[in-house]
Amino acid sequence: MTERDWADAHLVNAALDIHVEDPAFGYRFVADELPEKGITAGENRVQRLCRDHGIWSVFSKKRGLNRRPGPPVHDDLVERDFTAGEPNELWLTDITEHPTAEGKLHLCAVKDVYSGRIVGYSMDSRMKSSLAVSALENAVRARRPATTVVHSDSETVLTGIPGGP
Repeated sequence: MTERDWADAHLVNAALDIHVEDPAFGYRFVADELPEKGITAGENRVQRLCRDHGIWSVFSKKRGLNRRPGPPVHDDLVERDFTAGEPNELWLTDITEHPTAEGKLHLCAVKDVYSGRIVGYSMDSRMKSSLAVSALENAVRARRPATTVVHSDSETVLTGIPGGP
């Protein structure tokens, strides 16, 4: 056994001990904790050894090409037909990220398919569910539709808006 193999074995044992203490630790945190155990090693070496010995964070990303999407959350009421015969029949939503000098800006817009106009929008520095909710509330406040199909990349829902005409 070479000196390098011997050192790697001690490093792997220490990494396993650190990982047992907190399974959320991935190789970066393991590398940060090793000096407390008296071991110095570069992050790339720690990454290689953790990968080779299956030391993963419990929050690590799932890998593989055989991932299949689950069933849709809602029925697709649009069925790829993005046309509307009257205003407020079909709205589309999307969120985009724009870099600025002060950081990222997220914009959620609601578009009326019939007119092609933006009927509601919302901006925030963080992408969170309240961004989409606020944009939809702004659109409802501006248009007051009775019933509208709202389609986004993730789902399509039929929305009955209280207080409509």
